[in-house]
Amino acid sequence: MSVPSEALLAEAEALLPQAVELRRTLHRYPELGLELPRTKACVMEVLGEIGDLQIVESERTSGVVATLKGAGNGPTILLRGDMDALPMPEDTGLEFASEVDGCMHACGHDSHVAMLAMALKLLAGRRDTLQGNVAFMFQPGEEGYGGAKIMLDEGLLDVPPAPQAAFALHIFPNLPTGVIATRPGPMLAAADWFNIELVGRGGHASMPHQANDPIPVACEVVSALQTFVTRRIPAFDPVVLTVAKIEAGTTSNVIPESAKVLGTLRSFSPRSRDIAIAGLERITANIAAAHEIEGKIEVSAGYPPTLNDPQFADFVGTTARALLGDEGYQTLRAPMMGAEDFSYILQKMPGAMAGLGVSPDGVDPKDAPPCHSNRMILNERAMKQGIAMHAAVALRYLEGAAE
Repeated sequence: MSVPSEALLAEAEALLPQAVELRRTLHRYPELGLELPRTKACVMEVLGEIGDLQIVESERTSGVVATLKGAGNGPTILLRGDMDALPMPEDTGLEFASEVDGCMHACGHDSHVAMLAMALKLLAGRRDTLQGNVAFMFQPGEEGYGGAKIMLDEGLLDVPPAPQAAFALHIFPNLPTGVIATRPGPMLAAADWFNIELVGRGGHASMPHQANDPIPVACEVVSALQTFVTRRIPAFDPVVLTVAKIEAGTTSNVIPESAKVLGTLRSFSPRSRDIAIAGLERITANIAAAHEIEGKIEVSAGYPPTLNDPQFADFVGTTARALLGDEGYQTLRAPMMGAEDFSYILQKMPGAMAGLGVSPDGVDPKDAPPCHSNRMILNERAMKQGIAMHAAVALRYLEGAAE
């Protein structure tokens, strides 16, 4: 990297107060889904301060792609940050805690926006030396709305100069502060949902023989699914199948007519995903038939697996070591079962997602409240490494170090 790591880290340190201020503003006023007017206004304010950017706005969402054009004729790299919050309460006690009831930035997307915006400021100061272009994707709707796919379908990443590679950083409260971590291949899982309905015959709880009780059948289905996963899914191509809700009945002396079983399926490959879905359908139908009740199942496909390009993941690791030293990088031993719509971008172009450790001071990383916890707190000091890492990946890629 032609720019010394010390210089990048120093510039990121100088931008940290602005990153903290922006992050806290977004944290105090979180927004859900695809329409994030307040969040977008904050982003547009930063873009206006920088100026001389190619800006393309999504028509279906609050998403924005801002491209910083360099002096050279090199390629374009995409840096992506998601912007939306989660529909949940906050119990952190922070002075800048959410003021929106039932809404919290519990997955760190507020910090993603702040780091990406400050990386744009950092690189804008170097635009005359850039060998190509950097596109900054501020994306809503990651938390279940597929915002990345919508922006892709709108063609926002096809506008010249279109990116040829992509990088995203996600905070991890359970990693040591300031450490970058990634891996080649599967990084995060595919996420699917299932809804099983078992329809029997209702009746009096004292006379079950005159009814056809769906509750024990639901229990049998749940047990069979757990056995199925351990006995029919390859151990080295795993899935996680979790029943998260069972819904049946109204009172203690009535056998209900129906019972519902809801859950999620996580997988890393099409093969295991297909085996698991076929098993869900087969078990539901046959156990229901054995008890002479009707079994219905609906499987809703979610995000595909997040698959890091092996060469680009190695490039990210090399970049992290060059920037932060060997102690500043970890190769993840295994993928995680969470899901991300950055996966759609990685289907379109090579790239990688990496994690940034943000464990709070004085807390063992393994004991820190994780993402999606109502008590999740991130270490804002780590945003310095995040800002610098965004910039370093872009600079090294444009210098040809990824080839």
